Amino acid sequence: MTICDLKIGDFAYIDTIIGNKNLAKRLLALGCIEGTEVEVKGCAPFGDPLILNIRGFNLALRKKDAKNINITKVKEKNHEDCCVNR
Repeated sequence: MTICDLKIGDFAYIDTIIGNKNLAKRLLALGCIEGTEVEVKGCAPFGDPLILNIRGFNLALRKKDAKNINITKVKEKNHEDCCVNR
């Protein structure tokens, strides 16, 4: 499961980052570290980029990059069907 599989209000923990080395370094520098809790806060009007809350700050991340972050889902809140299947 990746961050792109989450809906607005879902929480998850980062498991691994896959993909090229430069992308992994950039995401690690932004706080996307194994075990970090992530919440999907929202998304742009057409569904891309996603707005994530990581370590107390909001991060806009393109879906193509978010697909490289494997997660473990922990809980759900009320959903707005904005970011899934677009």
